[in-house]
Amino acid sequence: MFVTGSYDHHINVWDTNTAQVVMNFKMPGKVYRNAMSPIARSHMLIAAGTEDVQVRLCDMGTGAFAHTLSGHRDGVMSLEWSTSSEWVLVTGGCDGAIRFWDIRKAGCFRVLDQSHSQFGRRPPLLVRPTTNKKSSLTGQGSSGKVRAPQRKSANGNTSKPHPVGRASSQMKTAKQRSHPGMLSSHDRATGHYGVVTGLKVTEDGMYLLSAGSDSRLRLWDMESGCNTLVNFETTRLQNSKAIQIAVSQDSTLAFVPCMSTVKVFDIWSGQTKCSFRGHYENVNCCWYNAMDQELYTGGNDRHILVWSPYELNMDKVDEWRNEQAAAVDQDNWSD
Repeated sequence: MFVTGSYDHHINVWDTNTAQVVMNFKMPGKVYRNAMSPIARSHMLIAAGTEDVQVRLCDMGTGAFAHTLSGHRDGVMSLEWSTSSEWVLVTGGCDGAIRFWDIRKAGCFRVLDQSHSQFGRRPPLLVRPTTNKKSSLTGQGSSGKVRAPQRKSANGNTSKPHPVGRASSQMKTAKQRSHPGMLSSHDRATGHYGVVTGLKVTEDGMYLLSAGSDSRLRLWDMESGCNTLVNFETTRLQNSKAIQIAVSQDSTLAFVPCMSTVKVFDIWSGQTKCSFRGHYENVNCCWYNAMDQELYTGGNDRHILVWSPYELNMDKVDEWRNEQAAAVDQDNWSD
């Protein structure tokens, strides 16, 4: 079976054998993007991004909505499941925010900020230095407790400092009471200056590629949430419709719909390797087939094009080799 979403406010589940709709979900607005986890083993959820601010999870097992994810301040135009965890969902909204969700918990656990950057690839893990317990105990009394210094006020009386443990516990409880998806610092963070039109997680699950209506491509570290500052060459991207980005299996090339063409970018340098031209109107989606090394593209011209590597004619290759061997064996001396 396969799943489709449309501007008619519906998500349909189709049976490929009968070509009939076997399940239908009514959405509150236009469906911009729907996706299922490629590695899910514990659930059969369809994540749907629509005109509504909430992301809805449709359960094919029950035929009903499982729950909703609240946090965006505008419609959700793009979403992508993680390729390393079946519970992690990444969404991009019309508010410019890119949010990370653990669908088992309430609220998002991360909002990407373009100003939070880290140049280049992920650095190697640092080994934490082991602390010496004996050195940490030096300077303490026989009881093992350290007395905090007392402050003197203006009238000469001494005032006791507030206990650190109690203050930290109060801050933790206050932070837990606030909704994790609606923190003020998260609301100010944006991944793009405009609509987030496309998201794609690399096959190894380590990096996230995002596209926005600001005609910018950004590469993010999935673990730290940092912007890697890869300077992708300037290009024109659609700003009123979601686009589907494709990435090669080795996570070195990115295929991005750029108006009526498809550009191939080097993920780590941001340089344009080549461009595919064949559609007469804007290209909306790309899909890379790693097994056959083929690229499938679809556009507003109602065409699906298949791009494959150049195939050599082995008969012509053998003929050329025989000609080269004959030329080497030929006697150049004249009679």
